[in-house]
Amino acid sequence: MRKSHPVRRAVLAGAATVSGIVLLLSLKPASDPGSASAAGGAAPPVAAQSPQGGRGAGAGTVTGDAASTQYGPVQVRLTVNDGKITGAEAVQAPKGGQSDQVTADAVPRLNQAAVTAGNADIDAVSGATYTSAGYKQSLQSALDKVAAGSAGQGSGGAGSGGPDAGGAGSGGGAQGTQTLTGAVARTQYGPVQVRVTVSGGKITNAEALQAPEGGQSDQVTADAVPRLNQAAVTAGNADIDAVSGATYTSAGYKQSLQSALDRAGG
Repeated sequence: MRKSHPVRRAVLAGAATVSGIVLLLSLKPASDPGSASAAGGAAPPVAAQSPQGGRGAGAGTVTGDAASTQYGPVQVRLTVNDGKITGAEAVQAPKGGQSDQVTADAVPRLNQAAVTAGNADIDAVSGATYTSAGYKQSLQSALDKVAAGSAGQGSGGAGSGGPDAGGAGSGGGAQGTQTLTGAVARTQYGPVQVRVTVSGGKITNAEALQAPEGGQSDQVTADAVPRLNQAAVTAGNADIDAVSGATYTSAGYKQSLQSALDRAGG
């Protein structure tokens, strides 16, 4: 009897161990699929919702016209979401020599100012006058394109209701005469705004509705604007040379002229 007790205890202990292992094995398959299901079920909705959230908000990008400055071109690209500027970046900016440092300091501040203001009425960065002026010009151009796109969508919806009206409109755009006013281009010495007359797809007349005035600007404007008007008609586009001694006025004129031509479809 004394010898049988240790054996009996060993048998009972072994049976308990086997029972425990069996229970663990039986529970493991039930818990693994559950955890896998939880992980697998949670991840797909997150991945699916993320792209939908970005696109469903109506986000888009638009690039303004390149603005020529004394130190190089400046061109701005905007991200617009639900009619608001949510991002701004300079696709082109002056570079080389000291311009690298000026650009590195000024552009991030201009980008932030554009997003904060939501328009082109932003302050110039001290020490980066030319870059700031060019940035504002290109920024305004991008905003004009956003506005033109919104207007185009509205007119398209109205035009679809009347076939006759749509036909007449397309004929007038191709053959008729249009008078188009460009966006106001702000320069260091004052705003510049151009109005052009387009007939048969060609510029037949150009005039400056606004130009820098006061003090020495009166003489500069009186000399430069007639030459810029003639250059616009001769070239038939905004690729015209700046008038010597009127760098800012010329740059603003070209920006507003390009804006008017964009409204005419190029």
